[in-house]
Amino acid sequence: MQIAIPAERLAGEARVAATPETVKKLVAMGHTVVVESGAGRLSAVPDAAYADAGASLAANRASALANADIVLQVRPPEADQIAEFKTGATVVSLMNPYANPHLAAMAAKKLSAFAMELLPRTTRAQSMDVLSSQNNIAGYRAVLLATHYYPRFMPMLMTAAGTVKPARVLIMGVGVAGLQAIATAKRLGAVVEATDVRPSTKEQVESLGAKFIEVPMTDEEKAASDGVYAKEMSDDYKRRQAELVTKHAMAADIIITTALIPGKKAPQLISAEVVRAMKPGSVIIDIAAEAGGNCALTVPGEVSVTDNGVTVVGTTNLPALVAADASSLYARNLLTFLSLMLSKDGFTLNLEDDLLAATLITHDGAVRFGQPSSPSAAAAQPAATRA
Repeated sequence: MQIAIPAERLAGEARVAATPETVKKLVAMGHTVVVESGAGRLSAVPDAAYADAGASLAANRASALANADIVLQVRPPEADQIAEFKTGATVVSLMNPYANPHLAAMAAKKLSAFAMELLPRTTRAQSMDVLSSQNNIAGYRAVLLATHYYPRFMPMLMTAAGTVKPARVLIMGVGVAGLQAIATAKRLGAVVEATDVRPSTKEQVESLGAKFIEVPMTDEEKAASDGVYAKEMSDDYKRRQAELVTKHAMAADIIITTALIPGKKAPQLISAEVVRAMKPGSVIIDIAAEAGGNCALTVPGEVSVTDNGVTVVGTTNLPALVAADASSLYARNLLTFLSLMLSKDGFTLNLEDDLLAATLITHDGAVRFGQPSSPSAAAAQPAATRA
């Protein structure tokens, strides 16, 4: 099989879908790997490293894709790229299936397209879970980004000139990103609080040395929130949550929000009124900015300062700011996922495999995503926080 690794075209996307480590393993299996020249440059991977791993280099995307049976990339293919694919090729990437306007075009090209964000959160899928690997990086980078904009120290410092109090950090949403943000902020010496709609996360928060802020729940709400993912809660719960958040936000120096609901606009956790009640110099890092943001004042892709001196950071694609490690983890996720189909003996697409069935969004000329008969249909009804 010929496997292609094109360079990413989206502005700000510094990641790449394969590294010399994963290329070497694919070549050892007897497959041909073609990497578009410059694909790994922003991830600190020069062309020579790919060549040394056994890959061939293509001068441009069209020549890399022309004969490719399998294409690995980070972002969804755009219309011009779809036209360059070999008919019937297999494409594996993040596909943004809920808002992707090109599913019909991919189906018309008879592409077998796999959306990695639809991978079920099961034990078997852990080593392939790109959302977990990338959100882990996002949580880490969010804290470092906060230190960039926060005009004070993070840890407590005792100096000859006096004592500096530690920063108070509030993490909203205790998924993968939130837990990493807690751990990173604690390592930097901050006093950390965290909140989540799932009471079961309390133990995780406290195990990292942070204080869990618990919103009082009714028995019904407890039952609804008892699961792996955070669910969208009732209006009454949101009111109680907002009241509690306002109190803690006013005392916080840094707030990091992480709540994402697949297929929907990010839920609003911080209103404009809450921001106006925060202290001058406070910082909000909105990890959900790419989906509209958890803060009412977030502008995706921009950093703004309010009249009362609060910095709201809407930087999108935080994993790309740690491109080398983000690419390394992402590439390993894809290599493990490919092992479900690819071996030394060739390529086999087993639609009885639950992981393949759940992620396959176009196949054999048809759009599978969201169709009642498709295993992806269940994934098209999201209510879970994935950050």
